[in-house]
Amino acid sequence: MNDKNKTRILIVEDEVAIRTGLIDVFVYHGYDVDFADQGDEGLAKALTGEFDLILLDVMLPGMNGFEICNRIREQSREQAIIMLTAKSSDEDIIEGLTLGADDYVSKPFSVAQLVLRVEAVLRRTATLQTQSHKIQLGDDVVIDCLNLSCERSGEIQSFTRREIEILQYLHANSERPVSRDELLNKVWGYASDLELETRTVDIHMAKLRRKIEADPSTPQYLVTVRGAGYKLLS
Repeated sequence: MNDKNKTRILIVEDEVAIRTGLIDVFVYHGYDVDFADQGDEGLAKALTGEFDLILLDVMLPGMNGFEICNRIREQSREQAIIMLTAKSSDEDIIEGLTLGADDYVSKPFSVAQLVLRVEAVLRRTATLQTQSHKIQLGDDVVIDCLNLSCERSGEIQSFTRREIEILQYLHANSERPVSRDELLNKVWGYASDLELETRTVDIHMAKLRRKIEADPSTPQYLVTVRGAGYKLLS
């Protein structure tokens, strides 16, 4: 029987040794854990909306993790998702983030690091759910942080939770430019020590500009300050 007082995690992983180890670790840390070893089964369970967080492997039989992530995002922008990817597969990581994953962890991974990543994503999820304020940019952009959306010149745009977290952090520090390293530390929760992670920030900024700017090539609100980082202008 499920314990409704515990945080629920769904592990979608087909490798028996990894899946069993993850189940043991998260049960030990006090989570209520369910699992799936097939992509189709994982999607069906994920779409029930019963889980606080989903640990999602990329390579799965039946349906891969990218398709599952995309299908989940079509139904829920709020669902927390961490993708498990092959260490050498930069393309996997970039694609997962583009589809709306909240974080990624490369295999082989440290169990302690993974637990910390899960805790960080869950904390950010809880924080976002308590924030209902809006961000006004100029006269034509209103960002609704609670509902993960914005209205720009009468057109509604949807955001992922990570995109809203970036905007909220830049808005809270709008008096100065915010560096990539600071965003990685404060929003993602880890230090910038890989070229990939720097590109991850750039990918998110490009996506945000397409949503909030009339002309993303000449941004008015989300600007780059050369040598310093990014700044959100209102």
